[in-house]
Amino acid sequence: MPEGGRVLDLAAGRGRHTALARAAGHPVTAVDREVEGLKTLRPGPDLEIVEADLENGTWPLDARTFAGVIVTNYLWRPILPEIVAAVAPGGVLIYETFAKGNERHGRPSNPDHLLNPGELLEAVNGELTVIAYAHGPEGDPPRAVRQRICAVRDV
Repeated sequence: MPEGGRVLDLAAGRGRHTALARAAGHPVTAVDREVEGLKTLRPGPDLEIVEADLENGTWPLDARTFAGVIVTNYLWRPILPEIVAAVAPGGVLIYETFAKGNERHGRPSNPDHLLNPGELLEAVNGELTVIAYAHGPEGDPPRAVRQRICAVRDV
């Protein structure tokens, strides 16, 4: 991510990635529908907490863009275009979540919450340049099926 650029931690949960990005010198905008877990983070001018229900409201960030966008263990397909659009020129998207096949290993098992093969590639196609992509079982023996992508927007 561009040095010192603002990072978006989407569906931030308890702020694990927010804390890592801040420790690396990035200001962070952390978004979640439940922000109680984020209140344990050290407050400061480098932390913006946005309480928003991404699944039952409008995109809470308007046309804002970020040097980095991080999404893990979360999928709501209707906002995939907004997530990709939130990556600023020179910025990076890091996205990882569960994928089809995970239902054999436990939760989530609902197909609405599992990526199809190549779905993240399709989401960034024509918008971002893919640096890394993977889809498949995780662990030995496998305990989950995940899909992950790292992609950048050209300057």
